[in-house]
Amino acid sequence: MKALALGALALLGAPAQATDYYGTTEPFASNAIYFVMTDRFVNGDTSNDHRHQGGAHPTFDIPVKGPDGQSANIGYLGGDFKGILDNAGYIHGMGFGAVWITPIVDNPDQAFTGGKAVSFGSSFTDQGKTGYHGYWGDNFYKVDEHLESKGLSFSQFTAKMRQQGLKTVLDIVVNHGSPAYDMPAAQPKFGQLFDKDGKLIADHHNLPPDQLDPKDPLTAFFHRKAEMVQLSNFNEDNPAVIDYFVGAYQKWIDAGADAFRIDTIMWVDNAFWKTFSDRIRAKHPGFFMFGEAYDYNPAKIAPHTWPQNGAISVLDFPLKAALDKVFAKGEGFEALTPALYLDKGPYQNPYQLTTFYDNHDMPRMNASDNGFVDANNWLFTARGIPVIYQGSEVGFMRGAAEHAGNRNYFGQARIDAAPKSPIYQNLKRVGQLRAANVALQKGLQLDLKLQGNEAQFLRVYQHQGVNQQALVVLNKGDKVLDTTARGPLQTGNWVDAVSGETIRVKEGLALRVQPHSLRVLLLDAPVTDPALAKALNRLMARPVDHKSGE
Repeated sequence: MKALALGALALLGAPAQATDYYGTTEPFASNAIYFVMTDRFVNGDTSNDHRHQGGAHPTFDIPVKGPDGQSANIGYLGGDFKGILDNAGYIHGMGFGAVWITPIVDNPDQAFTGGKAVSFGSSFTDQGKTGYHGYWGDNFYKVDEHLESKGLSFSQFTAKMRQQGLKTVLDIVVNHGSPAYDMPAAQPKFGQLFDKDGKLIADHHNLPPDQLDPKDPLTAFFHRKAEMVQLSNFNEDNPAVIDYFVGAYQKWIDAGADAFRIDTIMWVDNAFWKTFSDRIRAKHPGFFMFGEAYDYNPAKIAPHTWPQNGAISVLDFPLKAALDKVFAKGEGFEALTPALYLDKGPYQNPYQLTTFYDNHDMPRMNASDNGFVDANNWLFTARGIPVIYQGSEVGFMRGAAEHAGNRNYFGQARIDAAPKSPIYQNLKRVGQLRAANVALQKGLQLDLKLQGNEAQFLRVYQHQGVNQQALVVLNKGDKVLDTTARGPLQTGNWVDAVSGETIRVKEGLALRVQPHSLRVLLLDAPVTDPALAKALNRLMARPVDHKSGE
């Protein structure tokens, strides 16, 4: 009966079901992400600063002096939830739909006395440093005292952020806790772990991993192998460990976290992540997660994206390396092609990768204003979910590494002055452009030309009755670009996304793009051009190369 009815509709000339074309249908891909290191963003409430915390090992405002008046800081500087919420309009106004915040869990209340002393520009050094960053958790069920304010708990913060049009991406850690050994004398909370009731359930006893007593139940949470620097290394093979972290992070989802960014995902076995993601998504189906697999080899990071390993997306480090070549060092757009994997590749879905050019764990991109403008034009029109680190909208501390100013306090004054920056001005335009057009968020990407200072590509989204094609032309050169539209390209009356002008588009159309700028033309119509359909069908059939990740 059903088949007969469908046949009758066909005879009556009802339109056939349109072919699906999309890069992803992941709901979270609609959101560009603004990354906030909470303590270093804005101090919205000085009453939670705890400026006298730490006793003999104080925690507030610990400068690290460098040459020529440069400095970094390894103490708390006061940033909190209120500082973010107060500037939600600023963030959303740039086109962002989500804010990634650093870990919110409780960290030790003193500066660490073990390890090697931090000096300006040093790496893998923690002596004298505090847990201002949030990655030294000692109780993953408790919010750190520096973050909340009266009337602004974490759950209230996420609810109010949602009212401002912003989702919350919570940074989570599973593989390590706080620094755990090499202290002249044991310090409170360092190397310790507490449960939801505040009970001590694990303790490193200020001993190196290979000296832990296997008969001591308080050491069962830890591996007997060293982690990075002196960090405690949780034993993911212990069922109590996964129960602890699933319980903790379910709590924060229930309090309003919309997605997770997973720290140091490569340091924990895939079997753990498969179990973890299954248990999280059993209660919260489709919950989006992306991990930090700090490696520039796609074969090493792609396996995290596979279903058998938990279907967790990753930060796109291989593309980050290519972005640096193109936008900081002046190479042509062709240098991006090998990192895109649009036709085939090791990623389960490259459109769900989070794309970025710098963050808090590496030197900030050392580019000119125009380099940042060009990089943002790419990130917000090309495949992936763009992530911008706080301050990059004005070129803050460009080129600086972690202990050389990368994490310096941003502050309200810089936010208030941001509209004067050409980087900010352009980011706001292209960010709002992405936020308004589904093809730029989720559409298939068909490259037409990536060469020298010119990039030309299509983004096509056709799914569940929504149809949009976007022709994107980028010019990262210092001169006006006069070019022609390449094919396959559907002839029709397209609309310039910026000016609103209607343009009769066809292959060979002459287009002019100003220096360090872009043109985006839109056609809200289904795909009818045979050559275009053929090219899109090939992209939709993109195979996943699982062998390359083994």
